[in-house]
Amino acid sequence: GAPPPAAPVTSTVINIRSETSVPDHVVWSLFNTVFMNFCCLGFIAFAYSVKSRDRKMVGDVIGAQAYASTAKCLNVCALVLGVLMVTAVIICLVIEPAIIHQMIAEMKKYFEGFQ
Repeated sequence: GAPPPAAPVTSTVINIRSETSVPDHVVWSLFNTVFMNFCCLGFIAFAYSVKSRDRKMVGDVIGAQAYASTAKCLNVCALVLGVLMVTAVIICLVIEPAIIHQMIAEMKKYFEGFQ
């Protein structure tokens, strides 16, 4: 027999996108929103984190990185300002009673001088 006729060669091309990891900081933003929402920075950071996640799902890596960078900056600011605020409140709660006690003692000495 004769060889069978040559079948056309078909090729399949599979495009595999390299998955670029873009952190969207959603958990950090949610933490700042719930616990350290100084001037609503945590909530704004959460909004940018969600936008970053949306861009990542669409495949827009550049847009996702831009939104993630803004969310990270806002999260850092919210965290630093929140920690400073909590520290200031703790210091005031510790120092204030000592100052009030000292003022009362001085007032007693002052008024004892009139008797």
